[in-house]
Amino acid sequence: MDWLQALLLGILQGIAEFLPISSDGHLELGKAILNVEGADNLLFTIVVHGATVLATLIIFWREIMRLLNGTFKFRMNEETEYVLKLIVSMIPVGIVGFLMKDWVESFFNGDIAFVGAMLLLTAAFLYAGHFLGQRKQVGKPITYLTAFIMGIAQAIAVMPGLSRSGTTIATGMMLGVDKKKLAEFSFLMVIVPILGANALELKDMLSPDQAGAVTSAGVGTLELIIGFIAAFFTGLFACSWMIKLVKRGKLIWFAVYCTVVGGVAIAWGMLKA
Repeated sequence: MDWLQALLLGILQGIAEFLPISSDGHLELGKAILNVEGADNLLFTIVVHGATVLATLIIFWREIMRLLNGTFKFRMNEETEYVLKLIVSMIPVGIVGFLMKDWVESFFNGDIAFVGAMLLLTAAFLYAGHFLGQRKQVGKPITYLTAFIMGIAQAIAVMPGLSRSGTTIATGMMLGVDKKKLAEFSFLMVIVPILGANALELKDMLSPDQAGAVTSAGVGTLELIIGFIAAFFTGLFACSWMIKLVKRGKLIWFAVYCTVVGGVAIAWGMLKA
């Protein structure tokens, strides 16, 4: 991987992590287009994911501090309840991560047609969220049940091409959740799972069995820095933009985009097979 590939993939990660178009899926597509071997660049993927988590923390730092201050008063209040709902939302993806990690990772194999199929599924979620959400303009609060259902959507979205933000936000819209609260909850609920997944990957990479693979991965320090910076700054922009789009309910164009890209990816994958 050279610096230009790192820059392009970092920008792609920063944009796609927050927009409902699947960052993992677009990284797989980007690596295929740029002829970058995904299996040899796991460290780069971890670094750019870390950059977008940092962007999330900065965008929501006031809300995060408010939640932490309220929670550490050690009494049941609005902040503690919100944190408990976030924890409930993480249960499904935690189960998938611990019990099905190897099975999930087997799908990150550069199968472009599979990524395309998952992008079409993302589009289906977004279409459903848009049209069904218009019928439910009640602006319901996030309950423990809706948090858990959104968590199931997040667990399903571990597949490359199936957007985490797209599935969780669309699910919330279908459930009639208040759009002003939906994007914030969706982005906050993914912080711990992504950090946990990255920590597990780093642990595996630093194990004696994988130490040699890490040193020969072919991703230099400069490329890692460029990818991190690109993902971080584009992530800041994309996160702020996405919050505004969700509040306005303007996700239908991303469904169209995922439909087109998904169809092209399937055709491309079939031609390569």
